[in-house]
Amino acid sequence: MRSTISPTKRGFAAFATVALLAVPLAACGSEDDASPAASNDKTSASAPKPVASIDALSGKDTAIALDKGFTDALASLKLTPGVVGRAKLVDGSLVFPITGGNVTVFKPGQVSPYVIGQVQHEGSGLSLTAGDTKVELTNLNVDPGVSRVYGDVSVNGKVAVSNAFLFQLDGRTLQPLATEGSTAILEGTKVMISDDAAGLLNDTFKTDAVKGGLLVGIAKITVNTK
Repeated sequence: MRSTISPTKRGFAAFATVALLAVPLAACGSEDDASPAASNDKTSASAPKPVASIDALSGKDTAIALDKGFTDALASLKLTPGVVGRAKLVDGSLVFPITGGNVTVFKPGQVSPYVIGQVQHEGSGLSLTAGDTKVELTNLNVDPGVSRVYGDVSVNGKVAVSNAFLFQLDGRTLQPLATEGSTAILEGTKVMISDDAAGLLNDTFKTDAVKGGLLVGIAKITVNTK
């Protein structure tokens, strides 16, 4: 990457854009919004340069402050939430360590989507238990390009679906970027159950009460910038 931005500022810029996640692409501009010079430069159009890039994400974590509507829904279904692997449930928030991934950010309108990459949370996840049935949603992978979270689903220890579409993201409520030492913090993205996950949970727990779009909680992403 041929940028004069310092590594720390480049990290902030990239993750600030990543945390926008589900802002509609229409709000990000289109190819028609590019400058005339860029439009007439076929070489630039065919090989756009990123404005920021993090080739290897490392630490910290993604925390989801659970919404009361979600926990009440679990209680009504007699589902007990839990954690898997390195995940933690602290003060009403699910916390998943970031284990890897990468992010490349382009100028809005230059390419679509203009955020490309993934944020991985291998070896951790969420469990839901009712009676002798336990569902685990693990190895969560955030894809900012499509505002989705994918993961593996197992039922009573057996893999049911790999790389399933589990959660939809909405970043329109994102708060401004905050920094603390060598970390960047972005908070406010909504995390909602996908239609696919709702159907899977309903089939597994023999109910029709889980609805797609149910708000799980609000995400807080904390990443190392060095």
